[in-house]
Amino acid sequence: MSKRLGRGLDALIPSLSVNDDDKVIEITLTQLRPNPYQPRKTFDDDSIRELAESIKQHGVIQPIIVRTVLKGYEIIAGERRFRASQLCGNPTIPAVVRSFSDQQVMEIALIENLQREDLNAIETAIAYQGLMDKFKLTQEELSLKVGKSRSHIANFIRLLALPTDIKDHVSRGTISMGHARALAGVKSESVQRDLTEVVVNQGWSVRQLEEAVQKLETKASEEPEKSPKTASKKRDPYIESLEDSLRETFKTTVKIKHQKDKGKIELQYYSKQDLERLLELLQSLA
Repeated sequence: MSKRLGRGLDALIPSLSVNDDDKVIEITLTQLRPNPYQPRKTFDDDSIRELAESIKQHGVIQPIIVRTVLKGYEIIAGERRFRASQLCGNPTIPAVVRSFSDQQVMEIALIENLQREDLNAIETAIAYQGLMDKFKLTQEELSLKVGKSRSHIANFIRLLALPTDIKDHVSRGTISMGHARALAGVKSESVQRDLTEVVVNQGWSVRQLEEAVQKLETKASEEPEKSPKTASKKRDPYIESLEDSLRETFKTTVKIKHQKDKGKIELQYYSKQDLERLLELLQSLA
């Protein structure tokens, strides 16, 4: 347990343990519903099946923790045991009933999962934002509650601004938290997506991505700003569709600069290796 946990929060986790003085009751599975504040959205099917096999042989050794709600009970801790019991076909599960407020339930679910490292970066970010929104907490106040620095909280919250498809990559683990943090610093969504494709397809390290982002920022700072008239000028849908097609083929940013019947095509590369890849691809298409 982190020493920086907020006052009162450190008392919540011990309250999840069961002792000899607790009254354990059998609750019908149909009376139970998962914790609506559970930040973890995906559960490992293999681990649930393994737990189900253990329950078949030994039963549920540790009772789950629940609280009373309008129509039955809500799971505070023990959703994996609940899911495994469902898989076994068990009609009931041992449980201990406790009283918790909504805020305590959210905090418990978040802290428990963070301690076990069960959450991916996007789930953690959503959980942080959920606590802040529901209970009107600042990043500083939340940092004191969960025992993390304010910059740690801010780095996760920034991920929520990424496009949905990139957040899906983070959730699946095809790109890391470090990659996502670097991408969050890129203003253009199209460039974010282009860089993500390169990371996934070429296995870029976080360092390689950070260097590419730095080069893009340097280039952008050296280019003159477009006038409002130029910036607002509508682009030809046909040219945009060609760019999309070429971007898919070359897995990089493609810009077609077209005026009347002439122009040029620009392919962006982010490293010497990336340049060599593009050259090989162009030669193969020749």
